[in-house]
Amino acid sequence: MTLSTAVEIVNAPLLYKGKVRELYDLGEHYLIVVTDRISAFDYVLEPAVPEKGNVLNRLSAFWFEQTKGWMENHVVHTDVELLGDVVKNKEQLKDRIMVTRKAERIDIECVVRGYITGGGWRQYEASGTVNGIQLPQGLRKNSKLEQPIFTPAAKNDVGHDEDISMAKMEEMVGKELAQELEAKSLELYAYARDYCEKRGIILADCKFEFGMVDGKVILIDEIFTPDASRFWAKENYALDVEIDSMDKEPVRAYLSSTDWDKNSQPDPLPQHVVEAISARYTDIMNRLI
Repeated sequence: MTLSTAVEIVNAPLLYKGKVRELYDLGEHYLIVVTDRISAFDYVLEPAVPEKGNVLNRLSAFWFEQTKGWMENHVVHTDVELLGDVVKNKEQLKDRIMVTRKAERIDIECVVRGYITGGGWRQYEASGTVNGIQLPQGLRKNSKLEQPIFTPAAKNDVGHDEDISMAKMEEMVGKELAQELEAKSLELYAYARDYCEKRGIILADCKFEFGMVDGKVILIDEIFTPDASRFWAKENYALDVEIDSMDKEPVRAYLSSTDWDKNSQPDPLPQHVVEAISARYTDIMNRLI
């Protein structure tokens, strides 16, 4: 079963429809529904991917539960049965919902990198720095960094987020809050990195979002999912190559192999690609929880 949208089965105002998540207003709280939609290169693709939404939601719920003792978060509950008449078909939304506190989002994407790869590697190749942080000379693609680094981005609701320096972030949100977000992000990364390592997985980098509730910083959105983290199977780790990450890599690889111009809605994904992605998401969940 796949879920492309929950609009027809949720009796609550839709506040926001993202590429994957839908946000509904329950009055005191928000309802987040995680669909099976998949995006790449800023386009939502067809068809939806079976099991993707419930994998993302279950993983986030797991990590929020694991860290809540020392990192306050926005989760109220994840039980669709408690929603009563708000949901017409509870079976369709089982494992796909999160009821959360209403936090005021801090418009910074908090990125932590433990390895130099992806966009961080492209910055380093060009300047020897990442988000203004000077790194040692001679690093190779996918090198493990001596210490993880915090490389924030300013969130843009339209287009790509913008990599910024810590100094720029301090200008935007204030020095005290910037330092608190950095410390919380590095602490979360270290916890999940060690957890993943015991399960044969490298957490190369990840991103977090935080919000304010009653003057306190809390963790919101999603954490340590394949959509918010770069996971590598330890057996695939190598320097100087594109490591096949445990996420929607089959989609990016397939689209890059076609003559799609990346400026228009692409054709529907072939079934074998959809199946490969679904298997990836299920595999990473089974290895982690």
